[in-house]
Amino acid sequence: MTEHIDNDQISTNLRYRFEYLSKFLNFTSNDITLLNQFAVLLLPRIPVVADTVYRKLLSFDITKQFFLVRNDGFDGHMVKKGTSLTLESAQMTFRKDMLSKYLKRILTQQDWNDAFLHYLSQVGKMHTNQAGSTSINVDYIHINALLGYLEHLLVDVLWTIDSVNNQVKHDMIAAVNKLFWIQNDFFTMHYLRTWKGDEATTTKSPSVNKNKYCCL
Repeated sequence: MTEHIDNDQISTNLRYRFEYLSKFLNFTSNDITLLNQFAVLLLPRIPVVADTVYRKLLSFDITKQFFLVRNDGFDGHMVKKGTSLTLESAQMTFRKDMLSKYLKRILTQQDWNDAFLHYLSQVGKMHTNQAGSTSINVDYIHINALLGYLEHLLVDVLWTIDSVNNQVKHDMIAAVNKLFWIQNDFFTMHYLRTWKGDEATTTKSPSVNKNKYCCL
């Protein structure tokens, strides 16, 4: 039997959109549990993951340029020359801290409620030119590459943990994969401007510090 999916609801209702994606990807509460379990294993390794991600981003001038512009919420010393920018520069420490908090949030979240879906949406929106003063305006090709690289790093970490049997590793990898495809959709809906909803009315989520959304 074919299930009807309302295209207007997909474009205006975050909960409805997420539930459709979940059905299509077979993303269930069991996947969330697996992500929570993976978080326990990953948390001590997050600083290394963050360093690796930003080392990659600094290795290309086209992505390095984004870190030479002051980020909304950053008030530390700003290195303005690419030749002087390193992983230890204040603005890079700021970005690594935001990525670390992002990873902790998405992996430890137990209840994927409306507030959390709003968070995932805002992560995507602020990297476009649609978030006002907090916009970073990063071309989508860099976001796509970053999400793919980040997922690859997490899978590598998981695969080298001897205390987890292969079946659980398989299930955790699948859960991580589904997570990033859902997050990727919450990026693309803003980049492609297919999202028409007013998130302020879609959810009664508490105010969130927008400076903590940035990944790139």
